[in-house]
Amino acid sequence: MEGGYVLDFSDRTFNDFFYETIAIDPEDQSQLFGGRGTSKAKRLRAFVERAQPTLVAKILRELWEYREAIEFAQDARNEDKLKESYFSTVARIEGRTDAIDASAIETFEPNETLEELVASIRRDLDANKPQAALDRLHTYCMKRFASFVRKHGGEDCGKDDALHARVAKYVKILREEKNLNPISERIVKSSISVFEALNPIRNDQSFAHDNPDLVQMEEARFVFDSVTAFLRFSKAIDGRFFED
Repeated sequence: MEGGYVLDFSDRTFNDFFYETIAIDPEDQSQLFGGRGTSKAKRLRAFVERAQPTLVAKILRELWEYREAIEFAQDARNEDKLKESYFSTVARIEGRTDAIDASAIETFEPNETLEELVASIRRDLDANKPQAALDRLHTYCMKRFASFVRKHGGEDCGKDDALHARVAKYVKILREEKNLNPISERIVKSSISVFEALNPIRNDQSFAHDNPDLVQMEEARFVFDSVTAFLRFSKAIDGRFFED
């Protein structure tokens, strides 16, 4: 992918390939394709770094089939070695069944500090160190729910508002203004106590302070999975109920 190109794709056919293969439009998924640059090669590298392993593996397999179909310029002497190395990499990606879905941790507004916060969380997750990122997950959630509340004209979140208080303000907006399905209402209401429990973890069992003991990796993964599941849910219902 030297020079920013990916095979013989134009910008349009590159986007079409992703949509037809995995039903994702790169133009609508900046959190998966952004951050490295605007060339097709840089967007593809960002996708490989950020997307779910199953999606990455599928797109890489389809890219190879497309490459063979168009008889892309090849060096016959190295083709077998290249193919073996390529599919060995794909197999390793497919084997990452324990990867945390961090797609909901995104830069939701233009902000350099937020961009670095998201990048630092992703670096620790990529290194399989969720326990090291719990303090920044808390910080991210503080920013994210303040943004949700601000977006919908709710009571501003003050500097001293705890995380669960911010979540409660957003839940109040949803429950008062929108007719949620009973199970959705129960989920968003119960989330307040979940985020309240994240406060002592951040204060006493993370790198936020000089704490002697961190949350164990397996439990940290569970915390991440639970919190990011609610973030995805919030983003989905927020988009469905509050679209312009």
